[in-house]
Amino acid sequence: MLRHPRRLAFGLLPALITLVVYAAALVALALWAGDIAVWATPFADDWGSPWQSLLRTSFALLLVGAALLLAVITFTAVALLVGDPFYESLSEQIEDSEGGAPPGPDRPLWQDLAVSVRDSLQVLWRVLLFTVPLFFLGFVPVIGQTVIPLLGLAVSGFFLTLELTSVAMDRRGIPVPGRLRLLRGQLGVAVGFGLPLVVAFLVPLVAVLLMPGAVAGATLLVRDLTAEPPVADPVALGKA
Repeated sequence: MLRHPRRLAFGLLPALITLVVYAAALVALALWAGDIAVWATPFADDWGSPWQSLLRTSFALLLVGAALLLAVITFTAVALLVGDPFYESLSEQIEDSEGGAPPGPDRPLWQDLAVSVRDSLQVLWRVLLFTVPLFFLGFVPVIGQTVIPLLGLAVSGFFLTLELTSVAMDRRGIPVPGRLRLLRGQLGVAVGFGLPLVVAFLVPLVAVLLMPGAVAGATLLVRDLTAEPPVADPVALGKA
């Protein structure tokens, strides 16, 4: 992407718009987290000090932390939706430079957007199946402050890879369940690709700067994962 500054500059715009919206929502949540914690824990109204304060402070911190992880995952989906025409074009150009891109479905723009929203909702549902239990496990002593945050990052990395590869996967006609099976078959690769991006995306401006390159990298990853294995040479096999 650094060799194509005009593409990079255009690709920063949808990610920047998404960042502003998410930052405003997270700041509002942080400001209201204490009130939400009081509302969600009425059973602790009669607790003495320091237990009431400790419970509600922990709840507020976990709420903001869970929202931050969810924002990291959904940031990509929303940025892809906002910048769908550009990221689709960028992904095709990357594939063309590597030997050619599949033709992809012939759909109008509104239908592409509808498909992107539908796929993102399917992914979000699966994300919630993991993040909600992890949120409550965060209250468990010791593992809630050590193992669970690391597990949450790994889960976030996997689903971030799922979102980033959606453009190239959709071009190949692979639905969300098929994408999940493909990435689960290469779990280490999927988590290894997404986890560093999750950590980087926690820094707001870095998320904006890396978004075009992340889409380009995900396109190359899909090409690797969907490449047909080489056909064995029968002559060579006979010699072996």
